Amino acid sequence: MSADSSHRARRADSPTWDPAQYLRHAGHRARPFADLLARVPDLPADPRPPRIADLGCGPGNVTVLLADRWPTAHITGYDNSPEMLDKAVVDHEGPTPGGGRLDFAAADARTWTPTEPYDLIVSNATLQWVPGHVGRFADWLAALEPGGVFAFQVPGNFSAPSHRLMRDLAGSARWRDRLGDVLRHEDAVLAPEAYLERLTGLGCAADVWETTYIHLLTGQDPVLDWVKGTGLRPVLTALADDPEAREAFLAEYRAALREAYPAGPHGTPFPFRRLFAVAVKGA
Repeated sequence: MSADSSHRARRADSPTWDPAQYLRHAGHRARPFADLLARVPDLPADPRPPRIADLGCGPGNVTVLLADRWPTAHITGYDNSPEMLDKAVVDHEGPTPGGGRLDFAAADARTWTPTEPYDLIVSNATLQWVPGHVGRFADWLAALEPGGVFAFQVPGNFSAPSHRLMRDLAGSARWRDRLGDVLRHEDAVLAPEAYLERLTGLGCAADVWETTYIHLLTGQDPVLDWVKGTGLRPVLTALADDPEAREAFLAEYRAALREAYPAGPHGTPFPFRRLFAVAVKGA
């Protein structure tokens, strides 16, 4: 495939998102967020309701879980995708059953600096899209009340076949001119020990761990269907103006995924490693 300047790809950190595709696996995607929240301690005691930020809220389907845990809280979900924010506002914005409020606003995690104090800043499967995200931790922690919490989870599966095969194909002779620079690599996230060192170095009491989920996916080509909602978005965005090329790439990638993730009698097992961190700001 020859290169053409009119077909230069958008960078991996600015893909176009499809909320409907993302939500096709909403149950599996929500589980790590629930596991993260289960390790978040009580927030600082204060007469006012808790103030919470969800950085990279997507369509808001897990942001609502914050209102279950802290019913009176004022929660703001932030995202840089107009498509995701539109879905979140329509489906979830407004008063919450416990007397709190849920709203959404446009913000980019690469540049977002809080303008008010928060009791909890949480981020779910977002920071892997933010190059150098550990450099933002100090600004976010500075906005927390004493005893406030910064909690996040990120995928740790960039060496898994689903991502490695995608990168190999994008970097192959046929596709490298179009796709060679659009995908993230293994350095998109740090090792758990590096997150622990960074957070403790900023004066936090930190809890860092990892979990590998074995999702049992159903349907035809379910791993491909999964990555269409997340990791494959930069490729789909780059090839959006060339449907023939898009389908050709998907055909090659589909064949590789079928070999790497064979279907079993009850579905297709899909191992997915994730990294978690909960950091409590010192008094």
